Amino acid sequence: MATEARLKAEFRLFCFSAKGPVKILRLVLTVTSMTIFIIAQAPEPYIVITGFEATIIFFFIILYILRLDRTMKWLFWPLLDIINSMVTTLFMIIVSLLALIKENTTLIIIGGVFGFVTALCCIADGLLVYRKLLFHPSGPYQKSNVQEEKEVL
Repeated sequence: MATEARLKAEFRLFCFSAKGPVKILRLVLTVTSMTIFIIAQAPEPYIVITGFEATIIFFFIILYILRLDRTMKWLFWPLLDIINSMVTTLFMIIVSLLALIKENTTLIIIGGVFGFVTALCCIADGLLVYRKLLFHPSGPYQKSNVQEEKEVL
């Protein structure tokens, strides 16, 4: 019973944080864009890229919900998250531009618009993670007073 309550508390930590709803919104928008591309029978790269990004976002959400970033300290997860946000932004902007410029199908245009909104959410997510790193560093990159005192002595 205690472990169940602890898991609920850990789940709430991510869901009620600043980056939790943004990541979930990113996932929903990416899956919506991918679904619209599938329904509209868009070219395969549109579907593959949005599906790949949705999978990566899903794994990051699972990583943060299960608190695996705290147990696997050999990777600097915030940096990977920022890189993921930048790459996803780039890919989604390219796919959305191609969908809006090349195709005249209404559904593909709607998928491209959802892709642009996803890119905006990716930028917001990257900025939230960067802000957390800037103001609240953790792990081996955290400045400690003990190191500063040793340098003074």
